[in-house]
Amino acid sequence: MGPSTFTISRLAASAGVHIETVRYYQRRGLLYEPDRPARGVRRYGPTDVARLQFIRRAQAMGFALDEIADLLKLTGERSCEQTRKLTERKLADVRLRLDELRQLERDLERLVTECSRVPAGEYCPTLDLLMHAPAAHL
Repeated sequence: MGPSTFTISRLAASAGVHIETVRYYQRRGLLYEPDRPARGVRRYGPTDVARLQFIRRAQAMGFALDEIADLLKLTGERSCEQTRKLTERKLADVRLRLDELRQLERDLERLVTECSRVPAGEYCPTLDLLMHAPAAHL
């Protein structure tokens, strides 16, 4: 074993993921799966560690695995432009989710207020909403 090679368990540990996560990324084509030598174990190098860390950082920023696959393919002169477009779409998605979360916050605040005004023994407005309102109106 060379000083700059890793087993799959060391590779996984380098990014704080489980071995099965590494294998899943390999099946998805995000990570290279090296050949297994006869009666040996596969070895990974520093570029594999860097790629795995790239994937994890991109996930932390909210990129889906399909988007990460696209990012990993980008090279050359126009890579920054293409990356910017992907990032702009991700930013738009995040802003939409924030709007939805703000609406959810207002709805929950309203329910908390309504529940606090219900006399003891009366039916709970939150439970009533959960039982009877269409899912789109929650």
